[in-house]
Amino acid sequence: MEHAAIKYSIVVPVYNEEKNIDELIERLQKVVLTMDSRMELVLVNDGSKDTTFEHLTNAYRKHDNILVINLARNYGQTYALAAGFENARGDIVISMDGDLQHNPEELPFFVQKIAEGYDLVSGWRKERKDNFFTRRIPSKIANWLISIISGVKIHDFGTTFKAYRKEILSDIKLYGEQHRFIPALALLIGARITEIPISNVVRQKGKSKYGIDRTLKVILDLIMLRFLLKYSTKPLYFFGLPGLILSFVGYLISIFLLAKKVFMNIHILSQHGPLMLLSILLIIMGSQFISLGILAEMISRMYYEFQNKRPYVIKNILIK
Repeated sequence: MEHAAIKYSIVVPVYNEEKNIDELIERLQKVVLTMDSRMELVLVNDGSKDTTFEHLTNAYRKHDNILVINLARNYGQTYALAAGFENARGDIVISMDGDLQHNPEELPFFVQKIAEGYDLVSGWRKERKDNFFTRRIPSKIANWLISIISGVKIHDFGTTFKAYRKEILSDIKLYGEQHRFIPALALLIGARITEIPISNVVRQKGKSKYGIDRTLKVILDLIMLRFLLKYSTKPLYFFGLPGLILSFVGYLISIFLLAKKVFMNIHILSQHGPLMLLSILLIIMGSQFISLGILAEMISRMYYEFQNKRPYVIKNILIK
């Protein structure tokens, strides 16, 4: 398939989906026939340990519109998406999961919204059918927090089912677990964003890849998102306030101890040794602890971006 002929790229990251991938590809191919022949399927194997890559290879040999990216190991969904986005050749890029929890038949609705002039169209699992306590409640809280922090008024940041104009993705760098924050990052560069309702299909085959560790990563990435959106050009404001508070408390304790030494002539180390150590610790923490994490994140980003390095390694690519 010629590069210039490709209009749409469907990016699907997969990890251990041997039970679902064949059906997904078959359904996607049927949708392609009804939509536009200028469409490619970009399938990213994220270091699967089962026979997923063999299934992808067979599909590549069978169909002319399939591009397979085989990552060297399991990097996680964000980096698998980043690899797919970078190698997608279409002007419009649509991402979706490879576990059949997204309906390929809903792809035309995303294309229609993009045609209306939007730069990013996000899916909204309006009627969720997964576990209420372990999935729906945490999701509602996370979506509410992300919306408040980012200023993006959509209901569902967690779903991968989204459509983008390629130029929007070209200006966004993905790290950590930040694929769910793409709408917030896109808003920074002036993207027009909307959402459409999508089906929430319960997984029928295979095992879910999500656990409690994913929630913890989301919390940490929320902190970084707040920093990127509000303080990336003025980091002192981000860590300066809590640093000042900690230092202020430390200095208050120090002044209190000094006053007792001067006016009551006590031996500070023997009578208030732990309190003096606490004051010193608070002062040090106020100036270093939070800033260390922010500086480490900034250095990591500069390492990858300025040297044009990628945080993932592609083992090989099957392309026609």
